Amino acid sequence: MESKKGGNRKEQEMEQAEIEVTENKSESGACFPPTFSVSEIKNKQRRHAMFLKLKEEKRKQKLELKKKKKKERKALGDQAPPKEVPKTIENQRIYDETTVNPEDEEVAFDEGTDEFSAYFNRLTNPKVLITTSDRPRGRTVRFCEQLATMIPHAHVYYRRGLALKRVIPQCISRGFTYLMVINEDRKVPNGLVLCHLPDGPTAHFKVSSVRLRKEMKRRGKDPTEHVPEVILNNFTTRLGHSIGRMFAALFPHDPQFVGRQVATFHNQRDFIFFRFHRYIFKNEKKVGIQELGPRFTLKLRSLQKGTFDSKFGEYEWVHKRHEMDSSRRKFHL
Repeated sequence: MESKKGGNRKEQEMEQAEIEVTENKSESGACFPPTFSVSEIKNKQRRHAMFLKLKEEKRKQKLELKKKKKKERKALGDQAPPKEVPKTIENQRIYDETTVNPEDEEVAFDEGTDEFSAYFNRLTNPKVLITTSDRPRGRTVRFCEQLATMIPHAHVYYRRGLALKRVIPQCISRGFTYLMVINEDRKVPNGLVLCHLPDGPTAHFKVSSVRLRKEMKRRGKDPTEHVPEVILNNFTTRLGHSIGRMFAALFPHDPQFVGRQVATFHNQRDFIFFRFHRYIFKNEKKVGIQELGPRFTLKLRSLQKGTFDSKFGEYEWVHKRHEMDSSRRKFHL
């Protein structure tokens, strides 16, 4: 069924390209007959080559139109009309009623009484235990080790078949504030469970696009032991606010700016992109950034109250793949 849908979509693109090209060509001298249709070509290779040719013609026409508009704007000067804002999925996003206003009294009260209030009131210092699924492979092990060098006060522990319900009480007794579990599939990291201790919550993420340090081009030297600065972008809803506070509580309170290191969690269309950089000061006015790695992308699957409990846990939010009101312009974070 998917191949048929893909084929139908491609045929529609072809027909749309044909109509636009033939209409534009009729103004400036047609290269093809007015009744020309790419879909009528029986040979697959010729049909594909002709479709690419039509697509290239369309691209050239767009470029010519863009140059023409630029000349007109330059000629009109200050009297030129304002530029049109392109429509994107981001600026066409449906407004979410749970969008957080930082000055809201209710939000401030929730922040003062939630599970992360002890951290933000400087009553606790973060201490993270990083572990894996049973019998991890080399790539997952290296990923955990690189995460430990990036997060201060993080320790890597290999479970050796020990159940998470037995690991959590040991973590609490030893003063850990987070348990991070990296899952893998076919020797590739594909999941992350982040459990805040001792009272939760627990978030489950899908992990994708993992790039280790050796796989990155033009990366800098390995990170130092300085505490990095943390940047959280676009966590605007109540759910996103909770996830952002969860990420912030992974790192100590006061960043050491001498190290010039920064960890960024950037949310865009419910995908959380993680990057780890170092500032490079070229002179007093210019500054660049150098990526240190690792890099990866997270997608929230569920948020559970309390610590990890797969059988009897109460879920605050669960990602539903086939929602009735699902839309490309509706996001949750």
